[in-house]
Amino acid sequence: MPRPLSATIHTAALANNLAVARKFAPKSRIWAVVKANAYGHGLARAFPGLRATDGFGLLDLEEAAKLRELGWAGPILLLEGFFRPTDIDVIDRYSLTTAVHCDEQLRMLEMARLSKPVNIQLKMNSGMNRLGYTPEKFRVAWERARAVQGVGQITLMTHFPDADGPCGIAHQLEAFERGTEGIAGACSLSNSAAVLWHPDAHFDWVRPGIILYGASPSGKTADIADIGLKSAMTLASEIIAVQTVETGQSIGYGSTYVAAKPTKIGVVACGYADGYPRVASEGTPVIVEGVRTQLVGRVSMDMLTVDLTPCPGAGIGSRIELWGANLAIDEVASSCGTIGYELMCAIAQRVPVCAE
Repeated sequence: MPRPLSATIHTAALANNLAVARKFAPKSRIWAVVKANAYGHGLARAFPGLRATDGFGLLDLEEAAKLRELGWAGPILLLEGFFRPTDIDVIDRYSLTTAVHCDEQLRMLEMARLSKPVNIQLKMNSGMNRLGYTPEKFRVAWERARAVQGVGQITLMTHFPDADGPCGIAHQLEAFERGTEGIAGACSLSNSAAVLWHPDAHFDWVRPGIILYGASPSGKTADIADIGLKSAMTLASEIIAVQTVETGQSIGYGSTYVAAKPTKIGVVACGYADGYPRVASEGTPVIVEGVRTQLVGRVSMDMLTVDLTPCPGAGIGSRIELWGANLAIDEVASSCGTIGYELMCAIAQRVPVCAE
């Protein structure tokens, strides 16, 4: 018998979240970002829920090819572009769109033999300082790209690091507008946070990622509480043992939790080898048979322990929701000092995953 631990991907929630993104940016086309195996949800499992998108954005050539095999005939964008000349052969074969962020990539395109023009997204470094041309160098790069015989449409692209925070995007918008002044072309700027909170940056294409999976770009559940997003992943397990811990007794490795009174403890089949964070602190929320309680003791490789005081009727076989529709992944992540993105992507290969 398999362990009673599983992740469920909710196709209807993905479709709902895509519709929410479109509601916020009704005049823009959407790149649904499915990098990192659709943020850990599984590309093949996420595809049916997101196929109403206008295009898909990802990193890996293998994942791009898989989308074609799944039947997607629309645009696919390589968000980091390509890394070696042989990658361009794959881009040509599968009719991919690619980001271009440096002279080395332009040089490879100049030397490539293509069966048809490749559409590119020329990336500006407007302040994030990862990829792209500075505003001062952008026009020269655009003119060089425009002169490449194998380049088709050129979209102007940048990325925001602070669209979810107080720094905002005004300084980056100013840099983008300065660097693209007089340059014609569609624009693609907005990540999830900008889709929700900066309509002035929507332009022709938006690139929602985390909101498609029902989590907050800021990591704060309150920021998305009233906009209609739904959790696209549920991580659930069961209680596999029950212990009654007397006053003064400890639980788990390191004896980090000592009972202040006699306490009923549920042992849950899930641990850090399954992708649940070992750093989860005491008090991290857990749902037991619909009742909210908390983690106690240290998370071990295959098990964790929860306080059953609020749910005295719970026992072996009781259902545990570690995150999902009733417990926001962002709230769990916050207790672990991280973000929901990381928890989604960290689900271990040994955890059974299904779609519904």
